[in-house]
Amino acid sequence: MRRVRLSESLLQGMKSHARESYPDECCGFLIGTAGESLRELDRTIVESRRAQNDHPGEKRRRFLISPEELRDLERSIEGTSRAVVGFYHSHPDHPARPSQFDQDHAWPWYSYLILATTSDDVPAIGAFELDPESSVFHEVPLVSADAPAPSPAMGRR
Repeated sequence: MRRVRLSESLLQGMKSHARESYPDECCGFLIGTAGESLRELDRTIVESRRAQNDHPGEKRRRFLISPEELRDLERSIEGTSRAVVGFYHSHPDHPARPSQFDQDHAWPWYSYLILATTSDDVPAIGAFELDPESSVFHEVPLVSADAPAPSPAMGRR
């Protein structure tokens, strides 16, 4: 099972974004290494970028990243070793679990981070990927990129 790795500083940046946006949902991009395959054990997030929540209705329960904003970001990193590999958003006063709406609008291959947010804290973060066969989210481990990655030989005898 793939794991999502990111540094504590990136995580703190997303938590700050969630607290600043409260009681509305925040949203943003997860940027990793281009050319990564689904078979790789870890997906390392090397950068996060805030996005504008362009949902036309109640932003407290929904977010929308405009296609233009995604396209502009993809163009800005084109030709580098980086690519958009996922998205993050907050769930104000709700668990760090995907809603049915989140699942219905997700794309396979991408990683999704959900930050449970209260008025003064971000008590939980979940990482998820959409199974392309069943179109159901599966939780994936979220690990610190600040810790050394385990050797592929670890645990084998």
